[in-house]
Amino acid sequence: MKTTMDPPITLNLPLDPPAPARGCGVCGALARQRAQALEDGDLSRTTDCSVEIRNHPHEGGPS
Repeated sequence: MKTTMDPPITLNLPLDPPAPARGCGVCGALARQRAQALEDGDLSRTTDCSVEIRNHPHEGGPS
């Protein structure tokens, strides 16, 4: 039986929003969707768009 507490968890600061890759239509569309979601106060969708931009494949890997 465990009688001690677990150590506290450490959370990192959120990542800065990624910049869309220059000239990429997909990244541009996601950036516009992200801006609209932020304006609408939909932080979940804002984050989803940032994740998609960050993971979108380009030459040399994700941007």
